[in-house]
Amino acid sequence: MSAIKPNMEQFAALAAAAKTNSGTVVMLNLLKFRAGEGAREYGAYGDSASKMVKALGGRLIYVGRCDQVLIGDDANDWDAIAVVEYPNRQAFIDMVSKPDYQKASEHRDAGLERTVLIATTRAAALEDAPR
Repeated sequence: MSAIKPNMEQFAALAAAAKTNSGTVVMLNLLKFRAGEGAREYGAYGDSASKMVKALGGRLIYVGRCDQVLIGDDANDWDAIAVVEYPNRQAFIDMVSKPDYQKASEHRDAGLERTVLIATTRAAALEDAPR
C-alpha cells in the first residue's frame, strides 16, 4: 500500500530540521490521483490548503499536469505536481497540525492513490547541492 502521509520517523526528522533550519522551504509534491473522483477530491483539498498556505506567508509556486516521462521509470506515472513555498519548516508543521487542515486533508486522503513530498532548500549554486 502506498503511503499518503508521513510516518513518525519522517515527521520527527522534519521537526528536527525545523529547529536547525529556519529558512524558506519549498515542497515538491508528486501526485497520483485515485480513479474516478480523485482529482476532484484533491482539488477541494487544494482550494482549502492554498488559503492556509497564503495565510501563513507561503505561496503556491506551480501546479502542473504530468504529460510524459522523459528520463526515468515511467511506472510511477504521476498525474500532477505542485510546488509550494513555506516561510520555514515550522510553518508547515504548524499548518498541518491545525484542525482546519485536518478537516481539509480528508479530501486529500480521498483523492490520492499515492504521493511523494520532498522538502527542499535553495542551494546557492549547483555545486552547493548535496551529492
